[in-house]
Amino acid sequence: MSKILAFIESRDNKIKNAGFEVASTAVKIGKEISADVEALLIGDDLSDAASSLGEYGITNITMVEDSRLGKYSTTSYAKIIAEVASKNSADILFFSATAMGKDVAPRVSAKLGAGVASDCTELKIVNEEIIATRPVYAGKSYIDMKVTSLVKIFSLRPNVFKPEKNNVTCNVEKISVGLSDTDFSVKVKEVVVSNEKLDVAEANIIVSGGRGLKGPENFYLIENLAKVLGGAHGASRAVVDAGWRPHSEQVGQTGKTVSPNLYIACGISGAIQHLAGMSSSKCIVAINKDKDAPIFQIADYGIAGDALEILPALTKEFKKVLAK
Repeated sequence: MSKILAFIESRDNKIKNAGFEVASTAVKIGKEISADVEALLIGDDLSDAASSLGEYGITNITMVEDSRLGKYSTTSYAKIIAEVASKNSADILFFSATAMGKDVAPRVSAKLGAGVASDCTELKIVNEEIIATRPVYAGKSYIDMKVTSLVKIFSLRPNVFKPEKNNVTCNVEKISVGLSDTDFSVKVKEVVVSNEKLDVAEANIIVSGGRGLKGPENFYLIENLAKVLGGAHGASRAVVDAGWRPHSEQVGQTGKTVSPNLYIACGISGAIQHLAGMSSSKCIVAINKDKDAPIFQIADYGIAGDALEILPALTKEFKKVLAK
């Protein structure tokens, strides 16, 4: 019988939403293939965080705590995950396809000789085998694939697999993994977080701007609308490459994959790389001067016009409506 190990990401002693997505999906797949499921938490002072996994159907948790693990280290995390997987005879591993997951999953793959299906957008069971759907050709197409190695790794695109509540009582086992200084040869030295700025990867509402804003001095229009809506502000690769906005705001294939309830694309033509990162949004609103822009092909609502003129009007109207 198969055994699933789900690596659960955490930050600041709290489980990230992507971690709950992995936990819930692991439980769902485990039931469908009659596999035991175990979650793995790595960090420092995670006892309170561990209990929240019981809300998503996780009954067994392995926890590795060390003061040095409070900040992510690709070398030490990969060693711990691989050792726990081997010790527990796990032959299926789940990760989030976040920046951390994309970094550590290949290292674990090399240690375990495992095949990887990365950035999965759907998992289904066919003849008791997991079939993964993932994007190819910069999101232009999707393929179904099966991992044929003895140990299999799947990383799940964030904000696609919605976590489902399934309250159970969870058991936590704290274990030690021998870590030396050489296991921390690669580590995060500093994390700088803005307390006022929402992360586009976590936001339910995103307002993004592209070259149609004509310059960095006009991005205050994006910020104003995002603030009124209680959302995050994002950007296309073109404006990030131009130095108008930081990479942390970039949405797309080489940026962050998002799936908010509302995505407003302002002055973004809709290059395939951008669409690959936001096309799974629940509702897409496009504002562009070019009525034939590709973004309108996937938009639920479109406004053909100058974003510099439309954004102030939209912001004013939303203020009125939301004030009622």
